[in-house]
Amino acid sequence: MARPPFPPFTEETAREKVRLAEDGWNSRDPARVALAYTEDTVWRNRAEFPHGRDQVEAFLTRKWAKELDYRLIKELWAFTGNRIAVRYAYEYHDDSGNWFRAYGNENWEFVEDGLMHRRHASINEHPIREEERKFHWPLGRRPDDHPGLSDLGL
Repeated sequence: MARPPFPPFTEETAREKVRLAEDGWNSRDPARVALAYTEDTVWRNRAEFPHGRDQVEAFLTRKWAKELDYRLIKELWAFTGNRIAVRYAYEYHDDSGNWFRAYGNENWEFVEDGLMHRRHASINEHPIREEERKFHWPLGRRPDDHPGLSDLGL
């Protein structure tokens, strides 16, 4: 299944690809999100190295079972040819009500049909107080008028 926009990316299509990825992850639907990756996708996510769509879906299922009320913002950092680099931040709480904000960078590599083949992520997180949260939209897609990372000073 093809996933436009396709490489090689322009600034416009790279920004579109980043927003589509953000929207997918904010759905918190592991099966839906996994479809954006090749069957043989290769990931590095902290100390986990999922390979293939099935492992990605299992990873995301575990992730969103622990990271409750997850909200994510991604921002284009750079692009060339079939690669995109993004920076992102997300907020969530655990089952004890402790809030966290995670910051990260991802490097993506796409195949010609627009599916992502490689995803390398570096992530750091820290606890925040609930009143320090910056992502307050209803669960799901971030509204178009909600500030992005740079606008929020992140």
